[in-house]
Amino acid sequence: MTYDPGNIFARILAGEAKCHSVYEDAHVLAIMDVMPQADGHALVLPKTPAADFLALPEEAVPGVFAAAQRVAKAAREAFAADGVLVKAHNGSAAGQVIFHMHVHVIPCHQGRQMRPPGHALAADRVLAEHARLIRQALARQTPQ
Repeated sequence: MTYDPGNIFARILAGEAKCHSVYEDAHVLAIMDVMPQADGHALVLPKTPAADFLALPEEAVPGVFAAAQRVAKAAREAFAADGVLVKAHNGSAAGQVIFHMHVHVIPCHQGRQMRPPGHALAADRVLAEHARLIRQALARQTPQ
């Protein structure tokens, strides 16, 4: 699979497309998913261009997953979740739609089903509020 530098996540990382960011460091940008499967659904985007996890350079992996863990802890707190689903789709056969490696961080609640992927666009004001809640929870985390 060939990396397309014009994909939406590459455009977001380049500052060419809008997003609701929750976290950024030297390795990643974490944003709200515009079609969330649950409230607080975030995406962790490596700044290294790679079509999927299998194409991600090995040296980029620790930074991506350290950030995913931080965002997962914050999302769990912010949304009083019972659990957090952390996943990455790799290739279209595995359900990947945008071919820039990304990690989904989805707060989960016992007895509450997630919405299906691509269900509907969330309102901008809702995404802004959810991003604010996760940023607040991140600010309360002890530095690692």
